[in-house]
This record gives sequence, C-alpha cells and structure tokens, in this order.
Amino acid sequence: MIETYDVAVIGGGAAGLGAALSLARARRSVLVIDAGAPRNAPAGNVHNYLGREGTPPAELQAIGRAEVEAYGGEVTTGTAVSAHDRGDGTFHVELEDGQTVLSRRLLVTTGLADELPDVPGLAERWGRDVLHCPYCHGWEVRDQPIGILATGPLAVHQALLWRQWSDDVTLLLHTGPEPTADEYEQLAARNISVVDGKVAGLEVSGDRLTGVTLSDGHSVPLRAVVVAPALAPRAGVLSSLGIEPTPVEMFGHVIGSQIPADPTGATAVPGVWVAGNVADVGAQVIVAAAAGLNAAAMINADLVADDTRRAVAARSSR
Repeated sequence: MIETYDVAVIGGGAAGLGAALSLARARRSVLVIDAGAPRNAPAGNVHNYLGREGTPPAELQAIGRAEVEAYGGEVTTGTAVSAHDRGDGTFHVELEDGQTVLSRRLLVTTGLADELPDVPGLAERWGRDVLHCPYCHGWEVRDQPIGILATGPLAVHQALLWRQWSDDVTLLLHTGPEPTADEYEQLAARNISVVDGKVAGLEVSGDRLTGVTLSDGHSVPLRAVVVAPALAPRAGVLSSLGIEPTPVEMFGHVIGSQIPADPTGATAVPGVWVAGNVADVGAQVIVAAAAGLNAAAMINADLVADDTRRAVAARSSR
C-alpha cells in the first residue's frame, strides 16, 4: 500500500525546504520531491539571507535538508511531471521515473527559469559575471566597469539602478529601443555612457570576463554584463492541474510570468499551494523561504480543519 503523506512539496529550494521544516515541526508527514536543478546553482553565494550571508547555494540547501530530516520530514530526488485530484481528498503525483506519490495537500515550489538573451557565451558566464540582480551581485562587482545589455524598454532603468554600485556603467543598446531624450539626459547626468551596435559575443581571459565584442568588431572593456532574462515559472506540474501562469509587469512592461495565488499561496484549485519564485518572480532566497513558511502554516490550518471535520463525522456515525 502506498503511503499517503499529509503534504507533498514539489521543489526542494528555500521555499520548499522552509515549508517542509515548518510542516515537520507541526508533526505532519511531509515529502519533498526535488529535481536537483536549483535556479541559483551557478551563483557562488547566497546574499541578503540574515544569519547565512555568503553561504554557497548547495551548502544552504544541504543544511535545509538536514534540518527537515531531523524532524522526520523526507526528502527525495525526482521530477514531478503531473498531478491530479483523485476526488477522495488526496492528490496523485507522478514522477518522471514512473513512481507515484499520494498526498492530502500539494505545495509547489519549483521556482523559475531565466531565459537569457541569445548572445554567444552569455549562458556559460551566467551567475558569475553575467548578472541580473544588483541586490544579489552588485557588491561583488562594485567600482568595476559594468555593461547593461539592452533587450527591452527597462534597460535605462537597469543602468540607473546599477550606477549605485559603480561609477563606470555603460548602456549597450544591442537590440533594445533607442532611449528617449529625457532618458539620454538622465544617463548623461549620471555619467553613464551609451554604446550603439549589437553585441556579438563576450571576451573572456583566464576564466574572467574582460569585455564584449560588437558586431562591427569593436570591443568594450567590461568586468560584468547585466541582462534582463525573461522569467518563466517551472509550472508543468501545475498545468496538469489546470493552473496556468499569468503575465507579470514592471513599470507597464511584461518581464515574465508567475502562478496566481492569494497572499497565503493558495491557488484557485483547492488543496494546492505555491510559494517562492514560481509565484513571485522577484522573491530573493530569504523571501522564498518565508513564503514557504507562510504557506506551510496555512496548509497545516487547512489540514486541522479537515481532521476536525472527519473526527466530527466519525463521532456522529457511532
């Protein structure tokens, strides 16, 4: 007989492990199913995580797993490909290897994927000196020459933001729109140079970024390149439940998509919650962990209500 868990958590990053820890401490049977492909794997360290500042991502995950297991929670490696409501108060989760998991509630914390611009060499440097978030990586490249790769209308905003960390910022127009007159004035006032032309590739020496090459052959010396990836939720298992992502806008421009949910993480499908980047594209690691805790508390409360209904029904039938 297959064990039915109180909660199956799909995704073993900060949100999933944060939720599992709380659920295990609430004496719930919980299984974390982790595909082993965290979004922040290329990064050297996790930042802005109070008490864990600078911890390597893999180390933070290992610490989280050990904490969950110390309270009786289970963590397994696998990829959930689909899930469906069995109609008897449980969900059936199918894994890529053919295994199945049954649970009373589902929490999906599968995160998102960063879809990078199509520039040769960009993906290989992602998370190292090809960056996107100044709060995650700005300190590490402070006072160095930084290039902003324009691919959309928010490039000027990015350039002005990154100017806080360095006085040597260049806006590479690449495929982005021409700045307006007002934007050119703002860039000039902040001493941000603007380079026209498409970026053809990166220049690397000694496993370190040294600049970019433009399509006309000219080079721009740089130590970091900032991009604006499209933010796509890893939502395949949610799609199988009829839950689809919706667009996310910043300053009136779509930057990606995420799964809609209420402030507790509850989706439109009863019994299914989401937390972390799959539901909040802007959540840093510590925010994702907190969202997992918040969802776990609501899931436990929902299970308590269900347990009580069942107990009342059983008592009434005596």
